[in-house]
Amino acid sequence: MLKAIGQTFFSTGLQHPKFTPRESKGDYEIRTYHTTQWVSTAVSGMEQDPALSIGFRRLFKYIQGTNEKKCKVEMTAPVSCKMEPGAGPACESTFTVSFYIPEEHQADPPKPSEADVFIENRTEFTAFVRTYGGFANSQNSHEELQKLIESLNKDGMKFKEAPYFRAGYDSPFKLTNRRNEVWLIKDEE
Repeated sequence: MLKAIGQTFFSTGLQHPKFTPRESKGDYEIRTYHTTQWVSTAVSGMEQDPALSIGFRRLFKYIQGTNEKKCKVEMTAPVSCKMEPGAGPACESTFTVSFYIPEEHQADPPKPSEADVFIENRTEFTAFVRTYGGFANSQNSHEELQKLIESLNKDGMKFKEAPYFRAGYDSPFKLTNRRNEVWLIKDEE
């Protein structure tokens, strides 16, 4: 009970996906994330924040037992949101919201009961990661993404412009020392 309260209000004790740190460049890091399973849902829309909220609610139902095994699954961090921009300025984007599956379920994750929730196998990838504080929203996430792009261009790094990721590590009840990230995938070509 105390563990659940601590996780909800302070985001402590949450499992994170494993990665190998490659390099720290001052205002960003290079990480290689290991192959892992995530539970995900895709939301189409024009705006990032409402899509993230809809996706979070779907996934929260899954971890509360809306799955084939009807079992509760521990909350993890980060909540990631992969953003795939639409073809034009007035086109809908696709936002894939994901929770990392805890270690005890990695080999055999409970199958989702809802049609719009799925298990995603993320193969190993290398990401450029910029960390920032405060309460993340679409505006400050976009600003941080632009700063990351500027730094990567300055350093001559090759990266994929899309999709990109926004990752949040904290409960909405945590008020200080918040951790958010934006990720761009390294272009291996």
